[in-house]
Amino acid sequence: MTDILWQPSTAQKEGSCLSDYMNYIAEEGYGRFADYDDLWRWSVTELDAFWGSVWAFTDIIGERGQAAYQHDDDMKKVQFFPDARLNYAENMLRYQGSEDAIIFWREDGAREAWSHDNLHDEVSRLQQALRAAGIGKGDRVAGLVPNTPQAVAFMLATASLGAIWASCSPDFGFSAAMDRLAQIEPKILVCANGYLYNGKSFSCLEVAEKLYQAIESLDKIVIFDLSAHKQDALFDGAVSWQDFLSSFAADDIVFEAVETAHPLYIMFSSGTTGLPKCIVHSHGGTLLKHKQELLLHGDVREGDRLFYFTTCGWMMWNWSVSALMCGASLVLYDGSPFYPEAARFAKIIATDEVTHFGTSAKYIDACAKAGLVAKDEANLDSLRMIFSTGSPLSEAGFDYIYTQWKSDLCLASIAGGTDILGCFVGGSPISPVYRGQCQKRLLGMNVAVFDSDGRPVIDEKGELVCLSAHPSMPVSFWGDEDGTRYHKAYFAKYDNIWHHGDCVALTQQGGMVFYGRSDATLNPGGVRIGTAEIYRQVEALDDVLEAVVIGQEWDNDQRVVLFVKLRDGVRLDEALIKAIKSQIRRNATPRHVPAIILAVDDIPRTKSGKITELAVRDIVHGKAIDNVGALANPEALAHFKDRPELA
Repeated sequence: MTDILWQPSTAQKEGSCLSDYMNYIAEEGYGRFADYDDLWRWSVTELDAFWGSVWAFTDIIGERGQAAYQHDDDMKKVQFFPDARLNYAENMLRYQGSEDAIIFWREDGAREAWSHDNLHDEVSRLQQALRAAGIGKGDRVAGLVPNTPQAVAFMLATASLGAIWASCSPDFGFSAAMDRLAQIEPKILVCANGYLYNGKSFSCLEVAEKLYQAIESLDKIVIFDLSAHKQDALFDGAVSWQDFLSSFAADDIVFEAVETAHPLYIMFSSGTTGLPKCIVHSHGGTLLKHKQELLLHGDVREGDRLFYFTTCGWMMWNWSVSALMCGASLVLYDGSPFYPEAARFAKIIATDEVTHFGTSAKYIDACAKAGLVAKDEANLDSLRMIFSTGSPLSEAGFDYIYTQWKSDLCLASIAGGTDILGCFVGGSPISPVYRGQCQKRLLGMNVAVFDSDGRPVIDEKGELVCLSAHPSMPVSFWGDEDGTRYHKAYFAKYDNIWHHGDCVALTQQGGMVFYGRSDATLNPGGVRIGTAEIYRQVEALDDVLEAVVIGQEWDNDQRVVLFVKLRDGVRLDEALIKAIKSQIRRNATPRHVPAIILAVDDIPRTKSGKITELAVRDIVHGKAIDNVGALANPEALAHFKDRPELA
């Protein structure tokens, strides 16, 4: 993992926003730093100076106040810009004019563009309509929405009032949506009439009507058209987008100035081990963290175009739309990434001259399995950076991007989560990309790796921790009045140190390698094995499309059990089993080799596409799954239940 796959040229380094920032802090007297790692050490040591310089350099709109950082012995009580007053939506809508703010691609090929002025006017009308409907500071507004311009506009109108936004993807069934939205008691829900996926049209109206009947706090549901699922008359409590806005003309937007810690978003955890946690994130924390990450680490600037493949139920939607603050255009897509062809996204990148493309590691793996040579399908000259997240990107995935997409770009494998609405590690446009590594720990994020004794280590697998506070730590969990659930989630393992629950290693190059979730880590014979170590080897085989691995309690120890989803027409015979075991033994260790390998037709995953190892482990051990509705494909669990091979 020490092979350099990309090295920025001198011109690329000097032309980056990060270099501009380093020049700025030198001129302001903070110091001159030789390289990224030197800068990082300063940023986590001088938190007041660092975050104060981020506010100034990124030109945050708002009243800053005096202190940038207010220390507290309890990390959860540390405050950033405690005297500031600002509004996230005001910063998002700072750009005006006829240039594209949002470009939306529908799965069926329809393309729609909204200029900055169009977006401003729609948000203005929505704000007036929401205010007339009684929405004000602290009220909750929810979306059951596809990734569309309407979703962005409704979120911004909500934020402009100091109200709180929460969203779910439209493929959430009634139970999954209810488990999330009922907890936060929204007053208004916005919903598409339907959505498209893989060439088929699906209605959202039945779920929306059930939610209206079940959630007492809902005053009305606003419905906009996206698919052919229309009704002659909407159900009681529903109003069309057009009728909701019909009384209002575009005007200046009056932004509610709120304190830094005022809630902006409620994000939902996956909910696979019980009711989803409702994680509250703030205006100021989101604004600072996203602008820092996108501008300094992502090199997103005015005139760029960011295309992130995500749903509105994944935190990457919230993260990616913040690119509007940097003056970039958003390229949105809703539907299957492989409809009608594997090259769909490459062609969108070429058509709209996308500069930044973001996706999941699973998408990259799927493109590789499909044999897509993106550089032969479309002109990718505009592309400067690819973001990958959601799960660890394999070394083969790194090689695939640089050989089959583009050799001269920064591949930023980024990692953080819903918990911080941002990243712990990610890109550095002035640093090399090493195969299999996330490039760097992000500025201001004092990330370390602890061994089993709680000591910091390098080049050893351990627990990802953060030793100091950062602005996008959650404000709270909704309904967690005494903070017990919040403390248990992040601070129960180490005193006053954020424990994230990822098994990782910090490298000599200053990067990070991810091995999977700590709670899914395998432990056969007392040897700690990250699940990603096995996936990297198994999914490199052409016959294997996907895999999930668990540790099964067996004979007072643990044995490794691997389930594989195979390519159509391929059978799991002795020859393939031998090939899988040989691949793992040769490239990992004998300890990594599964005791049992079984074929399955499908693998369960969350709504955001993450494989649910814990759900598989529980099924294998005969335990009930607390919240099947949190899964995108709960029917897949049947493939793992009562397998005689595991008895």
